Amino acid sequence: MESADERGDKPADKPLFYESGASWYWVLAGPLSAASLIYIQHVNHVPISFLVPSVFLVLVSAFVALQVKAARIHTSVELTEDALRQGTETILVREILKVFPEAENSVKSDKPLARWQSARALGELVGVPRGRYGIGLKLTGGRTAQAWARRHRHLRDALTPLVERRVGPYVAEVADEMDPFDDDNESIL
Repeated sequence: MESADERGDKPADKPLFYESGASWYWVLAGPLSAASLIYIQHVNHVPISFLVPSVFLVLVSAFVALQVKAARIHTSVELTEDALRQGTETILVREILKVFPEAENSVKSDKPLARWQSARALGELVGVPRGRYGIGLKLTGGRTAQAWARRHRHLRDALTPLVERRVGPYVAEVADEMDPFDDDNESIL
C-alpha cells in the first residue's frame, strides 16, 4: 500500500488544538430517562409498561443526538499549522497578523471593553457561543475578529507561537486599542 508521500499527497495536518463542541455521552439521557420511568413503576408496585419508557428512549435520544450533532458541527474548534477552523468557517493562519492579549474586562461587565471584544466572532454563529471565551485576532486587510474556545488559554498558547513565528511578537498599537465609533476617544479618523 502506498503512503501519502509516495502518491504525492500532503499528509493530513496533525491538530495542535481540538475541541469537539459536544460529547456523545449526552445521548445516554434517553436510556437513563427510560430506565428512570421503569424504576418509578417498579418502586410504586404498578404493572411495568414498556410503552412510555420506549417512547422516552427514542424521543429523548433522538432530540439530544440532534443537538450534539449540531454542536459538533457549529461549535467545534481545530487548529493545525496551516489553518484555524471555528465551526464551519476556516481561516488560514497566515491571515492572522496578531493575537491580542487576554481582555482585562469581561463582556458581561459594565467596564470598558477592548476593541476586539466587539468584533465579529469567527464561525457562522452570531456571536461567541455560550460557554466559550473570545480571543482577539487582527487579520489581514485591517479586519479584526474573535476566535473562541472553551479552553481559550490552551488555544491562545497554541496559536500565538504560530503567528509570532511569522510576524514577530505582539506589540500594542494605539489604533488596536481605540474604538473608532467611541465619541470619548480623540481620534483623527
